[in-house]
Amino acid sequence: MPEKKILSANGNQMVAEAYRQAAPDVVCAYPITPQTTIVENFAKYVAQGRVHTEFVTVESEHSSMSACVGSCAAGARTFTATSSQGLAYMVEELPIASGLRLPIIMANANRAIAAPININCDHSDVMLAANCGWLMFFAENAQEAYDNTLVAIRSAEDHRVLLPAITALDGFITSHAMERCELMDDETVAAFVGEREALYPLLDTANPVAVGSYTNAEPHYEVKKSQRAAMEAARGVIKEYGDKWAQVCGRPFDMVDCYGCEDAELIAVVMGSCAGNLRHVARELRAQGKKVGVARIRVYRPFPAEELAAALGSAKAVAVLDRSETYGGQMGPLALETASALFQAGVSLPLKGYLYGLGGPDVTLDDMRRVFRELELLAAGDASVDTKVAHLGSEKEGE
Repeated sequence: MPEKKILSANGNQMVAEAYRQAAPDVVCAYPITPQTTIVENFAKYVAQGRVHTEFVTVESEHSSMSACVGSCAAGARTFTATSSQGLAYMVEELPIASGLRLPIIMANANRAIAAPININCDHSDVMLAANCGWLMFFAENAQEAYDNTLVAIRSAEDHRVLLPAITALDGFITSHAMERCELMDDETVAAFVGEREALYPLLDTANPVAVGSYTNAEPHYEVKKSQRAAMEAARGVIKEYGDKWAQVCGRPFDMVDCYGCEDAELIAVVMGSCAGNLRHVARELRAQGKKVGVARIRVYRPFPAEELAAALGSAKAVAVLDRSETYGGQMGPLALETASALFQAGVSLPLKGYLYGLGGPDVTLDDMRRVFRELELLAAGDASVDTKVAHLGSEKEGE
């Protein structure tokens, strides 16, 4: 039977443990706050002989992802981690990794993008990768940072997918805050993730292949079509491995995690650590007899449009909370995805977007109460509610 170890740990520790248990062949590392302790902890495991990994200390994040591309193409199970400007420095390499169908795993401790310089949490960094062809998982807490990593490894390396994956956790809030966590035993995790079976590895000299070739229009288009097909296939694959991991650890894995959505008339949609505040307020309001709910997106790429539309089916009004901007877009990226999902499902209802926590300001329970209060007015058809995107927790509204 699988064994669990109960421990007090933060999200970065839990990611490092997941990396150790998955036994990568190569880890390419460059430090950046608030990710650094992921690779620091992993480096300690290498030094202690607890994992036999080639730990490559590179001179920059761009070099880190370049080395990941090379090692993964050679057939190695390859991991890395980054944050903020580090992810921005990698962006040139991200489409190369996905276009070459390399299942690299990268943890991202979400941190604001400069300028001004800021080391605190928002989702502006990870959204740079949203259209680069990577699977994307968002953890609410340290336990999910661990679980998401293991499900991401199996999903990315599955031959039906073969795409790289980002496992995101909110900087400092999830990466550094200590929580009660459960760590599965090494043997159970090793059996779950298995060994990587690389297709067409560069080191298979008996079967040489060309990698990174130049393409004209038609072949290039076919490659891009195959990437979309792989991303579509990932929907079912992630569910499959999420269910298998849930059977192992006893914790559910849903692409959309719902609280009270079955009969809710007012539903707020969110990603990441803020979901706990929303659920707390939703419980308060339910105790008062109000039908409210929370839908938390756990997998952002591929976007779970059908699952989200089904979760919002009973709503009379929906709020979407974004921790990143689109600057000139109608709403934040999660709100735009949600509106698209509802439109595709033939659902028309009032939807209001909110921006919150940009650069790390506190997200309070009063902020969440405001969301549900305005949703109630919106559902009632109150014309005084401005449906344009609003800022939560900002003393200078709109500035």
